[in-house]
Amino acid sequence: MKHIFEKGRNPSSPTWLLLHGTGGTEQDLLPLARHLDADAHVLGVRGNVRENGRARFFKRLREGVFDEEDLLYRTRELNAFLDEAADMYEFDRERVFAIGYSNGANIATSLLMHHERALCGAILFRPMVPRKDVAFPALQDRPVFIGAADNDPLVPPAETEELRARLQSAGARVSVRWFDTGHRLSEEDAIAAGAWLMELPR
Repeated sequence: MKHIFEKGRNPSSPTWLLLHGTGGTEQDLLPLARHLDADAHVLGVRGNVRENGRARFFKRLREGVFDEEDLLYRTRELNAFLDEAADMYEFDRERVFAIGYSNGANIATSLLMHHERALCGAILFRPMVPRKDVAFPALQDRPVFIGAADNDPLVPPAETEELRARLQSAGARVSVRWFDTGHRLSEEDAIAAGAWLMELPR
């Protein structure tokens, strides 16, 4: 998968896995990652799927409706790439922490759903429930931050609340922050995610 890797200065920090939204690149979330922890390893990945020339992590049938067969295939593909990248760049595979936005947040959530050891935690901006008929595995106190928006035309509040409930039922430690904005990321998202990270046990 097309990607960038930047080696961090703090070996105790996790590796940030950066997963862009539709039409993004592997570099989109670099400023956010550096804001959250300037010393961590960073692995930015570009989705392998194209939709009208725009990069995505998996196909969709229409707005808000995922191609579940492709979602499963691409989730396995990303998980396998993380295994390869950990060997290549010599980072701790057990300490990969996703930062995902929109389509990237959805593939990160799918990793949590289908590969229980893929991520040690996640920051999810504007995520949806990847598959309604599949339960999350035991997530064993995994920290998850959800950045949601009151005026998001793509993700209704009920979708966010369903994701929160399902993650919590699986044992994850979930924090949801609501913002008076739309689907796009805002400075408030970055500030809130940074404050949440500071409160996590070290």
